[in-house]
Amino acid sequence: MRRASEQAILPRYQSLAAHEVDAKAADDVVTVADHEAEAILSEGLARLLPEAAIVGEEACHADPALMDRLSDDLCWIVDPLDGTNNFAAGKPPFGVLVALAERGETIAGWIYDCLTGRFCHAQLGKGAYVDGERIFARSSGESPPIAAISLVFADPARREALKTGIAPHYTCVDIPRCAAEQWPRLALGINDVSIFERTLAWDHAAGVLLLNEAGGKAARPDGRPYRVDEHLLPGLLGASSEALWDELAGRMAGL
Repeated sequence: MRRASEQAILPRYQSLAAHEVDAKAADDVVTVADHEAEAILSEGLARLLPEAAIVGEEACHADPALMDRLSDDLCWIVDPLDGTNNFAAGKPPFGVLVALAERGETIAGWIYDCLTGRFCHAQLGKGAYVDGERIFARSSGESPPIAAISLVFADPARREALKTGIAPHYTCVDIPRCAAEQWPRLALGINDVSIFERTLAWDHAAGVLLLNEAGGKAARPDGRPYRVDEHLLPGLLGASSEALWDELAGRMAGL
């Protein structure tokens, strides 16, 4: 992950040429750094665990059938440059996300912040760590709790329901447009709760595991665990504690 950052990502930070940025979808771009970082990661991960499938965000954009591999016995899941819109605009945050799944369940995850070098990792049943030190999720201590609510991918009716039914009960802050930053914020006492509408595996597999292993809670709004092979289903809630998660889920159920 560090090699991908140092060789493909950071050399182009704030120096991208116009032809090195392409529109991928509405309000979404991809850069030459995304493609080169994914190639570096895929080559390195294949050496580490040759029997595992590799599902990368950019490879899936080119061939959506690759997403069927998310339920394989073993599968690497790669977001080579999370927060690409920020990166292309020459501002933080952005990072690299890698997860390992076994038959649809995330068993390990890694989150690398390219600019600060912060390295988060978690393993199922073995805790969550930041820069080698074990962490335990904590709330911000603020009242009302701090909420980062992503409305970008919500339809207009859903967006209005979240604004009127959820937002008044929290202090709402801007989302970073970067899952590699948002998930650590929930574990490290910066944000208390988050709502995600889009739940793509490369965005959330590592972060969900990190938060759950730290003692917070990330799950579907009905309480079901997040599975990477169900990542096209909408809706994912994260909170720095189970009590905060329960409170948010209860409010969501009333929408």
